[in-house]
Amino acid sequence: ALLLVGFAAALRRSELVALTVADAVFGLQGLTVTVRRSKTDQEGAGRQIGIPWAQGSTCPVRALRDWRAMAAGLRRAGEPVTPDPLFRPIDRHGRLAPQALTGHAVAVIVKQRAAAAGLDPTLFSGHSLRAGFCTAAARNGAPTWRIQQISGHKTHASLERYIRAGQLFDDHPLTGLL
Repeated sequence: ALLLVGFAAALRRSELVALTVADAVFGLQGLTVTVRRSKTDQEGAGRQIGIPWAQGSTCPVRALRDWRAMAAGLRRAGEPVTPDPLFRPIDRHGRLAPQALTGHAVAVIVKQRAAAAGLDPTLFSGHSLRAGFCTAAARNGAPTWRIQQISGHKTHASLERYIRAGQLFDDHPLTGLL
């Protein structure tokens, strides 16, 4: 859930760990995530991000719903329900910690999951979720204004730094023309 929501909402790791249960609202079209403050929004105006339902096991909405159900079962007796951090660590005894995950923990989890997928973990960081969204959306043909609307980038130039170049012949402008 952490990785899928972080990717689908193009979140910085600080934004991801700052989310509370109240910031994630499920609806018919998917999940609405409220980012209350970010690096480029120090005043705290906030923004809302829509994450649509998806097919299969990579659906961030379904994964978060399942995580919340599991976390509710791990809650300590007498613990208040809100404003719980959305993503909290689980100790080695299977107990849910009361505090939020840290940004460092997100980076470690990203590296661990990359290694488990057979990828070189040194090529990944907590920022890979945000850069991955921007890159995947651009390669999928999404207009830059729409990517910026989700990612919160203020300028096209700042967004361009997040779109990772592919291989030499990926997305070549002459593909299909010759």
